[in-house]
Amino acid sequence: MIKPLTALALMATSATAQGVRDSDTRLSADETRAKLAEQVVEFFDGSKARYGGDGAYAYTYTDDGPAFRGTYVANDGGEVCVGFDNGFDRCDTYVLSGDRLVLIIADGTRFPARSVTPLAD
Repeated sequence: MIKPLTALALMATSATAQGVRDSDTRLSADETRAKLAEQVVEFFDGSKARYGGDGAYAYTYTDDGPAFRGTYVANDGGEVCVGFDNGFDRCDTYVLSGDRLVLIIADGTRFPARSVTPLAD
């Protein structure tokens, strides 16, 4: 079941703050949406996060693997909360480290983006 976006907005947590460095730039909700909406974020391990302009979300480990789908909402501080179709929820944080977008998960692990490209139709 897809969670309403308003419920996802309430999931925001500061748990990812442990991975944020003094040199990182935290993003507002509007800046986060502007960086992610209609984009594919590819990480160095080949996994990809796809952010639709309508709040749709899909994550794949490999191009030919299954897509884990759901909906996302961007919050202040660069936090992005995803409610997956399978009922799982998570909030992570995006920051800018210099010019590079970096995803920080709840345990503080950092995943720099290899590229951010427009979402193909």
